[in-house]
Amino acid sequence: MSLPPLRDVIARYGLAAKKSLGQNFLLDLNLTARIARGAGVGPGSVVYEVGPGPGGLTRALLEAGATVIAVEKDDRCIEALAEVDAAWPGRLTVVPADALKVDEAELLGGTKALVVANLPYNVSTVLLAKWLSQPVWPPFFTSLTLMFQREVADRITAAPGNKEFGRLSVLSQWRSVPRRLFDIPPSAFVPQPKITSTVVHFTVLPEPVAPSELRDLKTVVDAAFNQRRKMLRSSLKGIGVDSEKLIEGAGIDPTRRAEVLSVAQFCALARSLNRLRAGD
Repeated sequence: MSLPPLRDVIARYGLAAKKSLGQNFLLDLNLTARIARGAGVGPGSVVYEVGPGPGGLTRALLEAGATVIAVEKDDRCIEALAEVDAAWPGRLTVVPADALKVDEAELLGGTKALVVANLPYNVSTVLLAKWLSQPVWPPFFTSLTLMFQREVADRITAAPGNKEFGRLSVLSQWRSVPRRLFDIPPSAFVPQPKITSTVVHFTVLPEPVAPSELRDLKTVVDAAFNQRRKMLRSSLKGIGVDSEKLIEGAGIDPTRRAEVLSVAQFCALARSLNRLRAGD
């Protein structure tokens, strides 16, 4: 079964992109195929996709041989995706739901998936944080291949010492290795956004870069970057323990600032916090 061009699908089903859903549909099939290749999708792959819209990326994933479980919040897209399902019988499951509320591990039934998505801009970092904060690690996915605004990709991949290095950098680099694949210009989307997009691939680490409880890591990272221009001995004062003891317990110079610490050093701070809270 041959499928109609995506522009025709959008017109036929009245799929004008909704700003409230952060939608920008990617119509360039060469680019969607490139994303599928960058994600390592091949015959037998199980892919979890969020926000398939009219199904441009979904087509590329199916053409590469994958079985796709797609979560779509916009009811208007469900009928259009039924055409894609008919073209690849039995290989596409569309779940009408809000991806922020989905229990992916339960949905996948224990199967490990590749997560591949052109994420809505307005929930991209929230979903990334959700996936990288899974209570069970290794998680339900073996890799993430996701599209972000280029400025967000800069933050995800920034190294310590870079002005873009911050909370998102630490969270992303603690449990995975994020790598920029390529940029996508505004002209590739309908409607055209005002910004350039970047595809980022995250290779999941079997173990985090350094041991830490997620709650403690988030606490020290949030406090440190809330006042990133201040020295640690000042920025970490408000987290309920003696900041001098906290920093000393991590073996870090208290005059350093958040943006120059490595992920492993933030983990050392988190472990020190855990010990102080436990009364050690």
